[in-house]
Amino acid sequence: MAATRYRRFLKLCEEWPLDQTKKGRDLGSFIRQRVAQGFREGESTQYPRLRNTSFTGVTVEECRMVLATDNMKQIEEMKKGMWKKLREKFTGKPEDVPKECV
Repeated sequence: MAATRYRRFLKLCEEWPLDQTKKGRDLGSFIRQRVAQGFREGESTQYPRLRNTSFTGVTVEECRMVLATDNMKQIEEMKKGMWKKLREKFTGKPEDVPKECV
């Protein structure tokens, strides 16, 4: 497993050249250093989480709540325009029409 990851890392290094004009702040150089450090430490490398949020500042629980199916339906309903809501209200959907009327 580690050998495969290391080969992928070497391939990435070949495709991502170093930018000599950005000494000390080159992303390619930083990635090489961090990955090399991780391989030296072995498979059990764990990076501690400093915060319980993502870059948005939203916690995992808040993400789950927002992405729940019920909430997604409410959001979609809120996105509908006024004309579409009125049209749905007055035209009636086929499932809203009683069977004896059809």
